[in-house]
Amino acid sequence: MPLVDIQLIKGVFNNDQKKEMIEKVTETMVQIEGEAMRSVTWVRVQELNSGEWGIGGKALTTDDVKALQASNT
Repeated sequence: MPLVDIQLIKGVFNNDQKKEMIEKVTETMVQIEGEAMRSVTWVRVQELNSGEWGIGGKALTTDDVKALQASNT
């Protein structure tokens, strides 16, 4: 049974977006594995507090990620 972990910074994505992630990741796994695997495909969304995630030695905050999102619109 597959287990997919999605790790996010808390406060960046709302509940509807997280639900959509779970649905779409599950659909992708079912496309690869087959429909029989749907009921045993687990997707977990784990949120880390703002500042507890770092890239290149710099801690990222919720505001940092929201600024990145805004720059892509």
